[in-house]
Amino acid sequence: MSIAEQRAAYDTMCRVFHTPRPAGVTVQDHDFGAVPCRQYTSGNSGTTVIYYHGGGFVVGGLESHDDICAELCARTGYDVISVDYALAPEAVFPRCFNDAWAAFAAIAQERTGDIVLCGDSAGGNLAAAVAHHARGRVEGRVVGQVLIYPGLGGDQSKGSYVTHANAPQLTMADLAFYKTVRTGGADVPENDPRFAPLHDNDFSGLPPTVVVSAACDPLASDGETYRDALLHAGGQAVWFNEAGMVHACLRARNMSTRAAAFFDRVVTGVAALGRRDWPY
Repeated sequence: MSIAEQRAAYDTMCRVFHTPRPAGVTVQDHDFGAVPCRQYTSGNSGTTVIYYHGGGFVVGGLESHDDICAELCARTGYDVISVDYALAPEAVFPRCFNDAWAAFAAIAQERTGDIVLCGDSAGGNLAAAVAHHARGRVEGRVVGQVLIYPGLGGDQSKGSYVTHANAPQLTMADLAFYKTVRTGGADVPENDPRFAPLHDNDFSGLPPTVVVSAACDPLASDGETYRDALLHAGGQAVWFNEAGMVHACLRARNMSTRAAAFFDRVVTGVAALGRRDWPY
C-alpha cells in the first residue's frame, strides 16, 4: 500500500480497538515546543509522563494512542502528554527526534515536577533517545523511562531478529521498509543514539528503566541488550519479555487477559518510577 493507504488502514484498526476514555480524565490539545501535543489530567499530580506513540515513524498520532494515554493517566494519576511528532517520509531523520526533543525540552521548562519518559515501538526508540540526549542538558528531571517493545537498533544477525523474523504484526521486511522511509533512503547514521540508542558508546547516567517486550517479536532482543548495557554501566534496569505476546499487543488489552497483564506491567512501571520507587 501507499503511505497514505497504510495510514488510513492503521487509523481504521485503531478505531476498531478504541475504548472510551475513563471517567475523570480531562484532555486539552496544545503545543509544546511548536509540536502538537495532547495533555491528559486526572488529578493534581506533579509528575508528568511524556508519551511517544508507535507506528514505525510513518503512521500513528494523537488519535491512534488516545485511549492508551487516557488509561495510563487514569491508572497512575499522573499527567500524560502525548507528542504528535512529524512522520516520515515527509519528515526524515532527524526530524522525528528533533520534534520529540523540542516537545520534551518545552515540557521540562514549563512544568516543575518529575518526568517519566514512555513510548511504544518507534516511540520507545524516541523515549530512549531523548533520555540519552538529556544527559548534561536537562539534569535531574527525568526520573525514569518505560519502553514498550522498543526498536533500539540492536544486532539484526542474532536473537529475536532471527528466531522471530516473520512474527505476526511485525517482520524483518517491515523493519527494513520503515528504516528506508525513516532515512529517506540515505545511509543509516553511525554511532548516533538519536537514531538508535543502542549505538551509543556511553550508557551511564541514564534514568531507571523498565523495558516490556513481546516475546514473539523481532525487536524483543533489543530489550535484553539495552537492559544489559545499562546494568553494565551501573544503572537500574529490568526487562520483561512477555511470552506469547506479539508486537502492538497493547491494542488487545481490553479483550485478552494476557495483553491486559502486559499493560499492567507498563502501568506498574510508570507508577513506580513516577514515585521514584524501584521495586524490581
